[in-house]
Amino acid sequence: MKRYLGFIITLFITYTASAQEMLKGTIVELGSNEKLSTVFVHDINSKQVTLADKNGKFEVRSAPGHTIVFDSPGYVSDTLYVIDMKPLKIELKPMGTVLREVNITSTRQANFDPHTEYPEVYTKSKVYILSPSTWFSKEGKDARRLKRFFANEERESYVDKYYTPTYVGSLVPLKGEELRTFMAMYRPSYAYVKSNTGPSLAVYINDSYKQYKALPPDKRVLPTLNSSN
Repeated sequence: MKRYLGFIITLFITYTASAQEMLKGTIVELGSNEKLSTVFVHDINSKQVTLADKNGKFEVRSAPGHTIVFDSPGYVSDTLYVIDMKPLKIELKPMGTVLREVNITSTRQANFDPHTEYPEVYTKSKVYILSPSTWFSKEGKDARRLKRFFANEERESYVDKYYTPTYVGSLVPLKGEELRTFMAMYRPSYAYVKSNTGPSLAVYINDSYKQYKALPPDKRVLPTLNSSN
């Protein structure tokens, strides 16, 4: 019985250790092999989250059998089923031809509340004067990066709430791709929308449309990904 119990404990320890392994890899753009930063990496099973660094590298606590989602504005989301813990190379496909800096609202989750879904991020991001480890630990730094990322997503979601294709399309005679281009070119800031909704936002959109129509046709486009500007 003791031998059997010892075997069970060994199996449990082995499983726990494997479940705590860090899955590492690099995220690049499909075709160009350019390293991508600020890619949201989410392990669906363990609820672990992280962001790729400036060199496109990431590491997230995971295990075989887990599902991981890679998401970044301007790119098609990718889903990975973890088979083993070998280093990965993830290639994300650009979404259309617009610059990554342009917010692609279709990739943003509706009603996304990071405070509810990832409370541990806000706990780990705290800095305590008498605890130097909270200042310099990688876990703390990553949590603070995620907190800033979530804050930006919340601001952009607030803009999306008011600056919608339906609303903008009701004010300007544009449709389809031309409407999307116009909206991306003249997307208002969070600070502006926070203080100007309703009639004020409508005035802003109409004034922006006048500026848009005054542009030469070749300027009414967004820069492409391979643009040198």
